[in-house]
Parts: sequence; C-alpha cells; structure tokens
Amino acid sequence: MMKTAVVAVGGNAILHAGEEATLENQMRNLRDTCYHLARMIRSGYDMVLTHGNGPQVGDILLQNELARDSIPSMPLDVCVAESQGQVGYMIQLALTEALAEENVRKTVVCVLTRVVVDADDPGFERPTKPIGPYYTEEEAEAAKKARGWEFIPDLKRGGYRRVVSSPRPIGIVECGVIRRLVFGGADHAEVVVASGGGGIPVIAKDGYFVGVEAVVDKDLAAAVLAISIKEKLFIMLTDVDKVFMDYSSKKPRPIAQIQLSELERLYDRGQFPSGSMGPKVEAAIMFLKNGGERVIITSPGKLEAALKGEAGTHILP
Repeated sequence: MMKTAVVAVGGNAILHAGEEATLENQMRNLRDTCYHLARMIRSGYDMVLTHGNGPQVGDILLQNELARDSIPSMPLDVCVAESQGQVGYMIQLALTEALAEENVRKTVVCVLTRVVVDADDPGFERPTKPIGPYYTEEEAEAAKKARGWEFIPDLKRGGYRRVVSSPRPIGIVECGVIRRLVFGGADHAEVVVASGGGGIPVIAKDGYFVGVEAVVDKDLAAAVLAISIKEKLFIMLTDVDKVFMDYSSKKPRPIAQIQLSELERLYDRGQFPSGSMGPKVEAAIMFLKNGGERVIITSPGKLEAALKGEAGTHILP
C-alpha cells in the first residue's frame, strides 16, 4: 500500500543558530537531515518536503540593500521566490546524494509554489514578522519616511528590524500539480520540494494572482498544502525530539501522544508560545480539523523511530 507524507523541515536543518550562512555549512546540515529522509523514502514513503528560508531570504534582502544604489531592488515576493529556488536546489543536491547511498532511484523535483492569502486579511494592517538586516535608529527612521516600512526594536541585537505582514494562508495555487507528482501511481519516481519558506504570497485580483509584500508562516502553509493535496500524515521536523508542556520550567513534561481536543485545550491555556512551538501546534490543529489523520513532531534524528511510534510527539484527531 502506498505510504505518503508531507514533511516540513525546520530552518535548523539548513543553518544552525550562530553559524555563518556559507554554502558549505548549509550543505553539511542538509546532508545530515537528508540522510534520515532518504531512509524514510527507502522504507516505502513518497513525500512532499517543505522548508524554512529565514536566513536565506534575509541575506537576499541584505544584498538588495547593499546594492540598491546601482541595482534595482526586488520586492519581497520575488525575494521569497529566489530563496525557494536557492534552498530547493540545495535540497536537490543533498537528498539526491542520500538517496543514491540508499540505492533508491528517485528524482527530486522543486515546484516554485504560490500560497494564496486574503487581500482583506487583518494581518496586512498589523505587520509583525521581522525580516532582513538590522538598522540603527537613524537608518530605520530614514527608511520609514522614504519607503513606508515599519520597524520594531530588537533589544538583543541593539538595533531595529523591518516588520512585514504575515497573513494566514488559505490555498496553494500549484496544489493540483503537486498532488499529481506525489500520487502519480506505482511508476512515479518524484520526491517533491514545495512551498518553501511559507510559499510566495499572492492575492487574487481581476482573475489572476498578484504577489504581495508579506511573509507567510511556513508551518501554517505546510498544513494548508497537506490539506490541499488530501494528505493524511503531516510531519514537522524541528530541533527538539518531542513537544513539551511547561517547556521553560525546571521540569518540562514531554508529550508522547495526545488527542486533538486535549492539544487545543493546552494551546488555549498558553502552553505553546508563538515564539517557539505555537505555530507548529496551530498547524497541527488546522491539519487535523480538515481531514488529516496524524501529526508527528520530532527531530530529524528521531524520524525513523517516530514512524514506528517509538519517538516524537504523535497528535491524533
């Protein structure tokens, strides 16, 4: 019987905190993660991979800023598209290597993916997502006057960062193509990389799609992708082996298995802050409320054990 999954790979799988964003560092980290993904594929799974793009799109925006006096800057949706191609290519390289080592013949295919958002989403009125380089107070004030950008202070780094809108995803333009690639029958041989960095945000306008200056949460976009292609298993790989209750306390409590109703209750009580596990829990809730059958949250190193039910956090309807 065909086994499939949508697997969302966290940003730490590409670049660890504090690391320089060199190609060598990113490829080393991706090879570690792709080793586990290749073993999952060898065991009989076909999959769609999604990924983060925070450091990569940040570097693209910084390059825009440094060269803007001589080269026209690109809008944010184009920068997200650039980062999708960049990270997708690196995943193609690393996963193709890992599959070859496992004697698996698959083609890794990257789909440049647009995610639909509502033009009237209230998120457009309240920019909250920090992106790009750090600015001094004077630079931030100048950019705000010249370009209408919004900024927030970053107390840890002692500077200011631009914030952009983060509307909720409501659809995936390329979902039909992605579904055909994943569920193409016994002879298909594609591993699909899609919706990188939350997808390229677009709105419907006059019968077509238009890119907008926004960043979509990658976990929510991955959940919408999984729902759109009618996937039943959604896996989120992150830097912890399990989801924890009371994570910041002296005695955090790991969650091995939990029902959707109990997870919602804990989420509503504030157990999962927005700056850590909150978006993943919200994505899990969305997926299970829209036809999904199981969510697994774990680290790449525990992926194989989690698929056997021996590790990770398992969330059921």
